[in-house]
Amino acid sequence: MIKMLHPAWSYQAVLYEMNVRQLTPEGTLRAATSRLPFLRSLGIDAVWLMPVYPIGEEGRKGTLGSYYSIRDYCAVNPELGTMDDFDTFVSEAHRLGLKVLLDWVANHTARDARWITEQPASWYERDAEGRPAVPWDWTDTAKLNYANREVWEAQIEAMSFWVTQHAVDGFRCDMAMLVPIGFWNEASRRLRVLNPDLFMLAEAEEQNLFTEGAFDACYGWELFHLLEDVARQRVRITAVRDFLYADRERYPDTAMRLAFTSNHDENSWSGSEFSRLGEAREILAVFTFVTPRGLPLIYTGQEFGYDHSFSFFERDPMPVFADNVTTEFYRRLTALRHANPALAAGERGGGLLEIRNNAEDCLMILVREAGDNRVIAIMNLSPYAIHADYYTGIYAGMYTDAMSGEAFELRGRVEEDMAPWSYRILQR
Repeated sequence: MIKMLHPAWSYQAVLYEMNVRQLTPEGTLRAATSRLPFLRSLGIDAVWLMPVYPIGEEGRKGTLGSYYSIRDYCAVNPELGTMDDFDTFVSEAHRLGLKVLLDWVANHTARDARWITEQPASWYERDAEGRPAVPWDWTDTAKLNYANREVWEAQIEAMSFWVTQHAVDGFRCDMAMLVPIGFWNEASRRLRVLNPDLFMLAEAEEQNLFTEGAFDACYGWELFHLLEDVARQRVRITAVRDFLYADRERYPDTAMRLAFTSNHDENSWSGSEFSRLGEAREILAVFTFVTPRGLPLIYTGQEFGYDHSFSFFERDPMPVFADNVTTEFYRRLTALRHANPALAAGERGGGLLEIRNNAEDCLMILVREAGDNRVIAIMNLSPYAIHADYYTGIYAGMYTDAMSGEAFELRGRVEEDMAPWSYRILQR
């Protein structure tokens, strides 16, 4: 097991997934660039751009096609703008102190990708008729053949192009588990020679993602689905507690886990957090900011409480919003994360501690500590009003309420009534 040292900026980072097509009325990189100062003011540290590459036409879905059906790994989709527009976006992000992560789709290309005609047939897996194989039901894509080492080299060369010539700070790697881990180990090792602070996020949660240091972080899919089940009362919060204790044994202490209540897949195919999570959406967003190992994510539209499921293959732009109560809610959460080293992901943050209580099928009291910094999250993760009763022990004392900014004394024994889905986040 390789000991990972993550980029310094990433430990207390908040990520933002940007759907460029839907972010602005224009749906371009140039328009998206104008939104970067707002994201920085919100407390975002890194912007993950959904794929910016030209989209295939063969088997295209909808009018504009899927971001994830890529014709050319080293070009920009004309729908979004030009390479100069991309470089301007990255330059402005860096000027503001933001990092830029590029979505990388290594498993497959479009069915009319450049490599289909320009490279040997062995670069792709083939069906019985000799046509490029279709992975899963993604009929607008063609499956690359990782038994061919030339594919490894071409992928690493294309990723290097964005690192060395266009200054991207890392990659979110789509469906990383469908590509051999040996490829990711080699790619990450070689890319970090070009940029030692490169950040790698896997859309997967297999344990071997961290064995040789290929990735800094992986998705928390299981936790996401458990939280959704809690919102719908398919399970109680005890199931999440059991998961957290088991999960800390599965990965090295350095591993970061992406924590989220929405992303492009969930939003488009399953609905917004309003329809999926209902009244639990606020407290579950809080949970993603305080959970051990967590690397919180905000998806396009969440920063304004936009209750909408974006079309995936068409233009469906978000309305122009001004700051509102949801914006302020997320601004307070990002401030909470930045102010408290105890909430850091990886080995620098506080581990899993709890204050036990009388209603553990509803109430979870998480304690995160690092040095002299402490955060206590008191959360009624249920649709029921409860009477909470617990002893704080060594955690009694004066704190600041993170959401109101007011002083709060946590007494030795606490008895209080808590409304459904209510919470208090204390810091000192």
